[in-house]
Amino acid sequence: MSSSHWTAADMPALDGRTVIVTGANSGVGFGTATAFARAGAHTVLAVRDPDRGAEAARRIGGSNEVRRIDLADLASVRAFAESWEGDIAILVNNAGVAMVPESRTADGFEMQFGTNHLGHFALTNLLLPHITDRVVTLSSGLHRAGGIDFDDLDFAKSGYNPVKAYARAKLANLLFTFELERRLRRAGSAVRSMAAHPGYAATELGTRDRNKYLVALVHLAGRFLAQTPEQAALPTLFAATQDLPGASYVGPDGRGELHGRPTLVGRSTKAVDVATAEKLWTVSEELTAVRFGPV
Repeated sequence: MSSSHWTAADMPALDGRTVIVTGANSGVGFGTATAFARAGAHTVLAVRDPDRGAEAARRIGGSNEVRRIDLADLASVRAFAESWEGDIAILVNNAGVAMVPESRTADGFEMQFGTNHLGHFALTNLLLPHITDRVVTLSSGLHRAGGIDFDDLDFAKSGYNPVKAYARAKLANLLFTFELERRLRRAGSAVRSMAAHPGYAATELGTRDRNKYLVALVHLAGRFLAQTPEQAALPTLFAATQDLPGASYVGPDGRGELHGRPTLVGRSTKAVDVATAEKLWTVSEELTAVRFGPV
Protein backbone atom coordinates (compact mmCIF):
# COMPACT_ATOMS: atom_id res chain seq x y z
CA MET A 1 0.00 0.00 0.00
CA SER A 2 2.25 2.75 -1.31
CA SER A 3 1.33 6.25 -2.33
CA SER A 4 4.07 7.56 -4.60
CA HIS A 5 2.49 11.02 -4.86
CA TRP A 6 0.92 11.39 -1.38
CA THR A 7 1.69 14.62 0.47
CA ALA A 8 0.31 16.43 3.49
CA ALA A 9 -2.05 18.24 1.11
CA ASP A 10 -3.86 14.91 0.69
CA MET A 11 -4.79 14.71 4.36
CA PRO A 12 -8.51 14.90 5.14
CA ALA A 13 -9.92 18.01 6.81
CA LEU A 14 -9.49 17.76 10.58
CA ASP A 15 -11.62 20.72 11.63
CA GLY A 16 -12.95 20.38 15.16
CA ARG A 17 -10.59 17.50 16.03
CA THR A 18 -7.85 17.65 18.63
CA VAL A 19 -4.39 16.18 17.98
CA ILE A 20 -1.53 15.91 20.49
CA VAL A 21 2.06 15.74 19.23
CA THR A 22 4.82 15.17 21.77
CA GLY A 23 8.10 16.91 20.99
CA ALA A 24 6.36 19.27 18.57
CA ASN A 25 8.66 22.26 19.01
CA SER A 26 11.32 21.07 16.53
CA GLY A 27 12.28 18.51 13.90
CA VAL A 28 9.82 15.89 12.73
CA GLY A 29 7.40 16.82 15.52
CA PHE A 30 7.30 20.40 14.30
CA GLY A 31 6.66 19.26 10.74
CA THR A 32 3.92 16.94 11.95
CA ALA A 33 2.20 19.57 14.10
CA THR A 34 2.38 22.12 11.28
CA ALA A 35 0.61 19.77 8.87
CA PHE A 36 -2.11 18.94 11.41
CA ALA A 37 -2.75 22.64 12.06
CA ARG A 38 -2.96 23.37 8.33
CA ALA A 39 -5.52 20.58 8.01
CA GLY A 40 -7.70 22.37 10.57
CA ALA A 41 -6.96 20.36 13.70
CA HIS A 42 -6.61 21.93 17.12
CA THR A 43 -2.98 20.97 17.62
CA VAL A 44 -1.52 20.52 21.09
CA LEU A 45 2.24 20.91 21.29
CA ALA A 46 3.28 18.69 24.21
CA VAL A 47 6.81 19.86 24.95
CA ARG A 48 9.41 19.95 27.70
CA ASP A 49 10.32 23.63 27.16
CA PRO A 50 7.21 25.87 27.04
CA ASP A 51 9.18 28.86 25.74
CA ARG A 52 10.45 26.93 22.73
CA GLY A 53 6.97 25.48 22.36
CA ALA A 54 5.44 28.96 22.28
CA GLU A 55 7.82 30.04 19.52
CA ALA A 56 6.98 26.90 17.54
CA ALA A 57 3.26 27.52 18.06
CA ARG A 58 3.64 31.05 16.73
CA ARG A 59 5.27 29.71 13.57
CA ILE A 60 2.72 26.93 13.15
CA GLY A 61 -0.33 29.16 13.44
CA GLY A 62 -3.88 27.91 13.23
CA SER A 63 -5.65 26.59 16.30
CA ASN A 64 -3.01 25.38 18.75
CA GLU A 65 -1.87 25.39 22.33
CA VAL A 66 1.29 24.52 24.24
CA ARG A 67 1.33 22.18 27.23
CA ARG A 68 4.37 21.14 29.21
CA ILE A 69 5.37 17.51 29.57
CA ASP A 70 8.68 15.88 30.42
CA LEU A 71 8.56 12.27 29.26
CA ALA A 72 11.64 11.54 31.38
CA ASP A 73 9.63 12.30 34.52
CA LEU A 74 6.55 10.18 35.23
CA ALA A 75 5.19 12.80 37.63
CA SER A 76 5.14 15.26 34.72
CA VAL A 77 3.42 12.68 32.50
CA ARG A 78 0.76 12.11 35.15
CA ALA A 79 0.22 15.85 35.64
CA PHE A 80 -0.27 16.32 31.90
CA ALA A 81 -2.83 13.50 31.73
CA GLU A 82 -4.67 14.52 34.90
CA SER A 83 -5.14 18.05 33.56
CA TRP A 84 -6.65 16.84 30.31
CA GLU A 85 -10.35 17.28 29.54
CA GLY A 86 -12.21 16.43 26.35
CA ASP A 87 -11.65 14.14 23.40
CA ILE A 88 -8.37 13.51 21.61
CA ALA A 89 -8.71 12.31 18.04
CA ILE A 90 -5.04 11.43 17.55
CA LEU A 91 -2.09 11.07 19.90
CA VAL A 92 1.32 11.14 18.22
CA ASN A 93 4.11 9.73 20.38
CA ASN A 94 6.88 11.57 18.56
CA ALA A 95 9.29 12.94 21.17
CA GLY A 96 12.48 11.12 21.99
CA VAL A 97 16.18 11.19 22.71
CA ALA A 98 18.77 9.42 20.58
CA MET A 99 22.18 7.96 21.35
CA VAL A 100 22.80 10.19 24.34
CA PRO A 101 25.57 9.59 26.92
CA GLU A 102 24.57 7.31 29.77
CA SER A 103 22.09 9.03 32.06
CA ARG A 104 18.91 8.41 34.02
CA THR A 105 15.37 9.70 34.00
CA ALA A 106 13.85 11.32 37.08
CA ASP A 107 12.56 7.86 38.04
CA GLY A 108 15.94 6.15 37.62
CA PHE A 109 15.42 4.46 34.25
CA GLU A 110 18.01 4.37 31.47
CA MET A 111 17.31 7.62 29.63
CA GLN A 112 16.49 6.35 26.15
CA PHE A 113 14.29 3.45 27.26
CA GLY A 114 12.70 5.58 29.97
CA THR A 115 11.90 8.53 27.70
CA ASN A 116 11.16 6.94 24.35
CA HIS A 117 9.24 3.93 25.63
CA LEU A 118 8.16 4.19 29.26
CA GLY A 119 7.19 7.87 29.08
CA HIS A 120 4.98 7.28 26.06
CA PHE A 121 3.66 4.01 27.49
CA ALA A 122 2.42 5.84 30.57
CA LEU A 123 1.09 8.83 28.62
CA THR A 124 -0.87 6.70 26.16
CA ASN A 125 -2.52 4.56 28.81
CA LEU A 126 -3.39 7.54 30.99
CA LEU A 127 -4.95 9.38 28.04
CA LEU A 128 -6.60 6.34 26.46
CA PRO A 129 -10.09 7.04 27.87
CA HIS A 130 -10.03 10.33 25.91
CA ILE A 131 -8.68 9.00 22.58
CA THR A 132 -11.27 8.43 19.87
CA ASP A 133 -9.35 7.51 16.71
CA ARG A 134 -5.73 6.37 16.94
CA VAL A 135 -2.32 6.40 18.55
CA VAL A 136 0.78 6.75 16.36
CA THR A 137 4.12 5.87 17.91
CA LEU A 138 7.42 6.65 16.20
CA SER A 139 10.07 3.99 15.83
CA SER A 140 13.17 3.67 13.65
CA GLY A 141 14.75 1.31 11.15
CA LEU A 142 17.43 0.83 13.80
CA HIS A 143 14.92 -1.22 15.81
CA ARG A 144 16.25 -4.21 13.82
CA ALA A 145 19.50 -4.01 15.79
CA GLY A 146 17.67 -3.94 19.11
CA GLY A 147 17.00 -6.63 21.66
CA ILE A 148 15.04 -6.72 24.92
CA ASP A 149 16.99 -8.22 27.83
CA PHE A 150 14.54 -8.19 30.72
CA ASP A 151 17.33 -9.02 33.17
CA ASP A 152 19.38 -6.01 32.06
CA LEU A 153 17.05 -3.28 30.79
CA ASP A 154 19.39 -0.53 31.99
CA PHE A 155 22.62 -2.14 30.67
CA ALA A 156 24.00 -2.40 34.21
CA LYS A 157 25.42 -5.88 33.47
CA SER A 158 26.41 -5.60 29.83
CA GLY A 159 27.70 -2.03 29.88
CA TYR A 160 26.00 0.98 28.36
CA ASN A 161 26.18 1.53 24.62
CA PRO A 162 24.23 4.53 23.26
CA VAL A 163 23.43 2.91 19.90
CA LYS A 164 22.28 -0.36 21.48
CA ALA A 165 20.18 1.58 23.99
CA TYR A 166 18.51 3.56 21.19
CA ALA A 167 17.85 0.40 19.16
CA ARG A 168 16.30 -1.25 22.24
CA ALA A 169 14.03 1.73 22.84
CA LYS A 170 12.89 1.78 19.21
CA LEU A 171 12.18 -1.96 19.28
CA ALA A 172 10.18 -1.36 22.46
CA ASN A 173 8.15 1.29 20.60
CA LEU A 174 7.13 -1.28 17.98
CA LEU A 175 6.38 -3.98 20.55
CA PHE A 176 4.24 -1.43 22.41
CA THR A 177 2.35 -0.57 19.21
CA PHE A 178 1.76 -4.26 18.50
CA GLU A 179 0.55 -5.16 22.00
CA LEU A 180 -1.57 -2.03 22.35
CA GLU A 181 -3.41 -2.95 19.15
CA ARG A 182 -4.01 -6.49 20.45
CA ARG A 183 -5.44 -5.14 23.70
CA LEU A 184 -7.62 -2.58 21.94
CA ARG A 185 -9.11 -5.28 19.72
CA ARG A 186 -9.84 -7.52 22.70
CA ALA A 187 -11.52 -4.58 24.44
CA GLY A 188 -13.74 -3.92 21.41
CA SER A 189 -12.33 -0.42 20.99
CA ALA A 190 -12.52 1.57 17.76
CA VAL A 191 -9.12 3.13 18.50
CA ARG A 192 -6.21 1.91 16.36
CA SER A 193 -2.54 1.67 17.34
CA MET A 194 -0.10 2.55 14.54
CA ALA A 195 3.64 3.03 14.11
CA ALA A 196 5.76 5.10 11.77
CA HIS A 197 9.36 5.99 11.14
CA PRO A 198 10.56 9.12 9.33
CA GLY A 199 13.61 7.82 7.49
CA TYR A 200 16.62 10.15 7.44
CA ALA A 201 15.63 13.60 8.66
CA ALA A 202 17.60 16.78 9.18
CA THR A 203 16.93 17.33 12.90
CA GLU A 204 18.78 17.89 16.16
CA LEU A 205 18.00 14.35 17.38
CA GLY A 206 21.11 12.53 18.51
CA THR A 207 23.38 15.60 18.59
CA ARG A 208 23.00 16.60 22.25
CA ASP A 209 26.29 16.64 24.17
CA ARG A 210 28.22 15.53 21.08
CA ASN A 211 31.56 16.82 19.81
CA LYS A 212 30.88 20.11 18.04
CA TYR A 213 32.92 19.11 14.99
CA LEU A 214 31.00 15.84 14.66
CA VAL A 215 27.72 17.72 14.99
CA ALA A 216 28.83 20.17 12.29
CA LEU A 217 29.68 17.24 10.00
CA VAL A 218 26.26 15.67 10.62
CA HIS A 219 24.56 18.95 9.80
CA LEU A 220 26.60 19.32 6.62
CA ALA A 221 25.65 15.82 5.50
CA GLY A 222 22.06 16.56 6.38
CA ARG A 223 21.97 19.56 4.06
CA PHE A 224 22.65 17.28 1.09
CA LEU A 225 21.24 13.90 2.09
CA ALA A 226 18.45 14.31 4.63
CA GLN A 227 14.79 15.03 4.18
CA THR A 228 13.29 18.18 5.60
CA PRO A 229 11.21 17.81 8.77
CA GLU A 230 8.10 18.36 6.62
CA GLN A 231 9.04 15.49 4.32
CA ALA A 232 10.06 13.27 7.23
CA ALA A 233 6.66 13.87 8.86
CA LEU A 234 4.77 12.23 5.97
CA PRO A 235 4.85 8.64 7.34
CA THR A 236 3.42 9.85 10.65
CA LEU A 237 0.69 11.85 8.91
CA PHE A 238 -0.15 8.91 6.64
CA ALA A 239 -0.41 6.54 9.62
CA ALA A 240 -2.54 9.08 11.50
CA THR A 241 -5.08 9.88 8.79
CA GLN A 242 -5.34 7.07 6.23
CA ASP A 243 -7.58 4.00 6.48
CA LEU A 244 -4.99 1.39 7.44
CA PRO A 245 -5.19 -1.80 9.49
CA GLY A 246 -4.31 -1.52 13.16
CA ALA A 247 -0.63 -2.08 14.01
CA SER A 248 0.41 -0.82 10.55
CA TYR A 249 3.99 0.42 10.28
CA VAL A 250 4.61 3.27 7.83
CA GLY A 251 7.92 4.55 6.50
CA PRO A 252 9.42 6.10 3.36
CA ASP A 253 9.26 4.08 0.12
CA GLY A 254 12.77 4.95 -1.11
CA ARG A 255 15.96 2.90 -1.02
CA GLY A 256 16.80 1.80 2.49
CA GLU A 257 13.63 3.54 3.71
CA LEU A 258 15.69 6.71 4.09
CA HIS A 259 13.65 8.98 1.79
CA GLY A 260 10.43 8.96 -0.13
CA ARG A 261 6.68 8.93 0.11
CA PRO A 262 4.86 7.02 2.86
CA THR A 263 4.20 3.32 2.47
CA LEU A 264 3.67 0.25 4.63
CA VAL A 265 7.08 -1.15 5.56
CA GLY A 266 8.36 -4.31 7.18
CA ARG A 267 9.73 -4.84 10.65
CA SER A 268 11.86 -7.45 12.35
CA THR A 269 10.31 -10.67 13.64
CA LYS A 270 11.35 -9.53 17.13
CA ALA A 271 8.94 -6.60 16.79
CA VAL A 272 5.92 -8.90 16.46
CA ASP A 273 6.88 -11.57 18.97
CA VAL A 274 3.75 -12.06 21.09
CA ALA A 275 5.51 -13.41 24.18
CA THR A 276 8.03 -10.55 24.24
CA ALA A 277 5.34 -7.94 23.62
CA GLU A 278 3.19 -9.29 26.46
CA LYS A 279 6.13 -9.44 28.88
CA LEU A 280 7.31 -5.95 27.94
CA TRP A 281 3.79 -4.66 28.61
CA THR A 282 3.68 -6.33 32.02
CA VAL A 283 7.14 -5.03 32.96
CA SER A 284 6.22 -1.54 31.73
CA GLU A 285 3.09 -1.56 33.90
CA GLU A 286 5.20 -2.53 36.91
CA LEU A 287 7.84 0.13 36.25
CA THR A 288 5.39 2.98 35.61
CA ALA A 289 2.52 1.89 37.89
CA VAL A 290 0.21 2.61 34.94
CA ARG A 291 -2.22 0.00 33.65
CA PHE A 292 -4.15 -0.45 30.42
CA GLY A 293 -6.96 2.04 30.92
CA PRO A 294 -10.68 1.75 30.13
CA VAL A 295 -11.49 2.56 26.51
